[in-house]
Amino acid sequence: MSTPRTHRALAGLACAALALVALPVTTAQASAASSAGAPSPSTSHSTAEKIQDALARKTAASLGDAPWSAQLRSASLRSTAVDLLELSRRADAPAGRRMESAVAEANKDLAAAKGLGAGTGSLLRIRLADPSMRAGLAKGVKPLVAAAAQDDDRSSVTAYDGAGRRHKLDANRTPDRPVYLIDIDTSKALAAGLDILDRELAKAGLSVPALQKPVAQGTSGAAASGVWTTKITSIGVADDQEPWFKGGAETYAIVTGWGQDGVPRVDTVQMPYLDDDGKTYYPNQVLVKWFNYKYNLADVVLMEDDGDTNYKALAQAIATALLTLTDQGVYAPLVDAVLAAIPDSWYTDDPDYVDSWYSLSKQDQGRRNGASGNGWMTVEPYFVEQF
Repeated sequence: MSTPRTHRALAGLACAALALVALPVTTAQASAASSAGAPSPSTSHSTAEKIQDALARKTAASLGDAPWSAQLRSASLRSTAVDLLELSRRADAPAGRRMESAVAEANKDLAAAKGLGAGTGSLLRIRLADPSMRAGLAKGVKPLVAAAAQDDDRSSVTAYDGAGRRHKLDANRTPDRPVYLIDIDTSKALAAGLDILDRELAKAGLSVPALQKPVAQGTSGAAASGVWTTKITSIGVADDQEPWFKGGAETYAIVTGWGQDGVPRVDTVQMPYLDDDGKTYYPNQVLVKWFNYKYNLADVVLMEDDGDTNYKALAQAIATALLTLTDQGVYAPLVDAVLAAIPDSWYTDDPDYVDSWYSLSKQDQGRRNGASGNGWMTVEPYFVEQF
């Protein structure tokens, strides 16, 4: 089975081959895709985790204030995840009030690292690393605090106690002592991020609204008018056995094809239900809207945001790659160009890339396995009627 890294290397070769026969679209489009001062996608991961790690140290130090520690403990036992900014704003204890400014600054830095606007709202939360830790926390066992990590492939996790001491925790064994994780609200981040992604792609001319042309379903005189789509009836990804220190992840799809104007087109589809590996979901979700495309083929890349995705940088990287390609009058897959645009770091230990599907057609029906063997989905044609 090919690995994501191998698949990306092959994608880079295929993209280079496509580029040999491609010409730049226009100077204006190329400029829109590579504006000055663009953030570096490859640094987003390290930046996001450093922000969480710094806040973990400050949170651990704040737990010496008994009333604030009790407030945090009570909130964590009531909920699976607590908005740390909101909790600190409600705090009566001095340590909690001091935490408010630290959390607000960390939120600001995190939004910038992910290419999100200042109005995104609170992104940082705190939660127990594992439900098994609830009993110890309820009994008053002093917890450690760590950053929820994005990398699966690590041997230890750094946590902090109230005195500022570092503790190296075994990444392969859930700690007996309660551990708070500073985590990212990836659901909120993804919703805001896909808005950014769509806007940036639109500015580059890669998601221009297509004119919906209703068609008749069937040939009878009473046939309904509407548009043809491809619908996901079920979907799943392989079981990765995620470790105890992992942050949450949110899944989304990047759908690509040749637009009606002959320019590569990118559409995003959020999949908030796709939470757990090794589980089958039945979303009945529209994946491809065929009126957007010139050819009867489209490609899909399945991605996750587990905290480190910089959406503005991702949009600019994809646009820069796709706007070097031109329509040659026959369908050419765009998956390879998208994968070649994604930074190497997103394929090393990170689950940002999940899988990809080549050449879905409007007539496809049944199970389609992903090219990397990590995901699968069953699809069917779906006619959306007009009222």
